[in-house]
Amino acid sequence: MLHIDHLSKFYGKKQVLFDISFSLEPGDICAFIGSNGAGKTTTIKSALGLIPFDSGTITIDDHNIETDPMEAKRIYSYVPDNPELYSFMRGIDYLNFIADIFELDYDRRKSGIDTLSKDFEIHDRLGEPIESYSHGMQQKLALIGALLHYPKLIVLDEPFVGLDPLATRKIREHFKRMAENNDTTILFSTHVLEVAEKLCNKVAIIREGRLVYFGSTEDVLAKGSLEDLFVERMQDHA
Repeated sequence: MLHIDHLSKFYGKKQVLFDISFSLEPGDICAFIGSNGAGKTTTIKSALGLIPFDSGTITIDDHNIETDPMEAKRIYSYVPDNPELYSFMRGIDYLNFIADIFELDYDRRKSGIDTLSKDFEIHDRLGEPIESYSHGMQQKLALIGALLHYPKLIVLDEPFVGLDPLATRKIREHFKRMAENNDTTILFSTHVLEVAEKLCNKVAIIREGRLVYFGSTEDVLAKGSLEDLFVERMQDHA
């Protein structure tokens, strides 16, 4: 589904990503973990064709992100850490705008909006302007917009920041259902290691632009905890 092969990137003369390679298959849920400034967001944006990179190959469902970007971008949804929503819009108008972009018919958009907004507990607030929403509500609205067209790949940058424990649990459960029932592939950056342990079957750890671990969560937990592995990899490469 998502294949990153030998990805490297420079900002000017400074190299910020070094030969990163990993692959995710349909149904994989992968946590992308690293300290602030490690290169998580740069890797994600490069992989999705949102910023240029200097070398490597990225394919999404066999579509090359450089030579076939439009088809690749139809397949995924991306939610940044601070989603830029149209604050003057009502929540329902924003979701209908997203549905228009993906050319969803009336039945599909209504079903999706009703189901997801009730599941994320903002259905009763959709008629209100987005500027009146809390950060957590805006995050939920962005997630609903990303999920409306049932993408094959969902990529999220710190999706659980600002969410209360109940909302985090609901979103985690929804991601699990999507992966299990629809073979949706999910990649998200996070600092919340407990969520990663409970939700993910794959883990990637980046340090100073280098991938220092990629493997199964099962293997990690068989030897200890994700926190143990993270600390070990940070110390190994200190």
